[in-house]
Amino acid sequence: MGLFRPAASLSAHYGQSYKWIVLFILSLGTVAGVLCASSFNVAVPALARHFGLGQDHVQWAMTGFLAAMTVSMLPTLWLIDRLGFRIVFLLALGVLLLASIAGFFAPTFPLVVVARILQGAAAGVLQPMGTLALMRLFQVQGRASGLLIFGIALTPAIAPALGGVLLDRFGWESIFLLGTPFAVIAGLAAIRLLPAPRRIEAKPFDWFGLGWLTLSAIALIECVSSLQHSGLASPWTLGQGLLVIGGAGLYYRHAKRKEQPIINLRLFEQRTFSMGTIVSFAYGFGLYGSTYLIPVFLQNALSFSASSAGLALLPSGIALVAMLPLAGRMADHYAPKWLTVLGLIVFGASFLIFAALGDSISYLAIIAATVIGRIGLGMILPALNLATLRYMEPHQLGQSSVVVSYARQLGGVMGVAIMAVFVEWRETVYGVTPPGIYTAYAQGFLFLASVLALAVLAASFMKREREMNPTAP
Repeated sequence: MGLFRPAASLSAHYGQSYKWIVLFILSLGTVAGVLCASSFNVAVPALARHFGLGQDHVQWAMTGFLAAMTVSMLPTLWLIDRLGFRIVFLLALGVLLLASIAGFFAPTFPLVVVARILQGAAAGVLQPMGTLALMRLFQVQGRASGLLIFGIALTPAIAPALGGVLLDRFGWESIFLLGTPFAVIAGLAAIRLLPAPRRIEAKPFDWFGLGWLTLSAIALIECVSSLQHSGLASPWTLGQGLLVIGGAGLYYRHAKRKEQPIINLRLFEQRTFSMGTIVSFAYGFGLYGSTYLIPVFLQNALSFSASSAGLALLPSGIALVAMLPLAGRMADHYAPKWLTVLGLIVFGASFLIFAALGDSISYLAIIAATVIGRIGLGMILPALNLATLRYMEPHQLGQSSVVVSYARQLGGVMGVAIMAVFVEWRETVYGVTPPGIYTAYAQGFLFLASVLALAVLAASFMKREREMNPTAP
């Protein structure tokens, strides 16, 4: 009886604290998913050695996760309306746990990738649930939002260090289990404390649109990967390229005909939103691309252990968490467009430090460069959302925010895929021993900096407030 109590009964029993209990439970689930996302990058060299693969193949363990997470985020709200928070949350946690255990015991790399894809799909469903609960339960959202963001932002800061320690002591398989304690605790608490589901009439979901977007994304990843192992002019690479174009064309046709497509193409008629979406893609590219590249560089080129590589990233994660409240206040007082530009420049400058110093970079310089980069990231995060969405019509805000999140995640997928293939390619040119390997990674960091430079250009084309509202002072 106590396991299936309605929301009114639980709220009456626990009083005002009940909404905080719900938010805490959902946050634990989100943390479990984020740990799975951000701890695995330190395992790339170990996976490559264990399975005898190059980075162009190993990157599927990261891009598969990110692609699945990107896709599964889109129908989360529809699933919640259809099944309720409790069932969706428990199902996602169940998939996450089973995938983590399967990955721990996976004997082959394809099974590792399958486990990571299932983990990513579960994490994608879990990620927006805390925010959705916050919007539905709290009228005054500032303190609750701060708690949620703090937990989600702090987790990636400590995950590489924890993952590195586990890898050095117990092997790469153990990283699959990093999020399981949080998932188990969240699941047991949810069974006891989340309310019985209420049936809500859910609007039809655009499954066809989701299918075409998924096809294009997967084909794009494989097209990039095949550049290294098959070549630009190979039938396989060209076939994947045709799938990308075909999937995108079919989605365009579908979106033009459907009354409520998953991504409404008319949103892009607004220049500021279009430029902001491009910047969001580049932001994701730089964030996930660097989160992949830096630990691999520290281990493959500088011969750091996995735990040392993870610990080197810990101060930068803490700096990002500390920067977020200050960046939020700055976004209230200064033009978000120019805060975004400044943040992109600072973020890109951190890659130039890595490229310039190469093999002579010290441990302290690594920490300093990553801290500088995360300060730039912290400046971008609140300002970019505000700059991109502030001029959208109220009825467009829901889907606009989904598109921005999708662009950021897709950028992350491509960041990992492209950086893995690019560095593998440069290693074949310069070699995998010093000094050639340092040149290969230096060019990788320059590539990331160039993407951020293009993002600065796109951000500068976002309209100023005077242009949007001529009567503004």
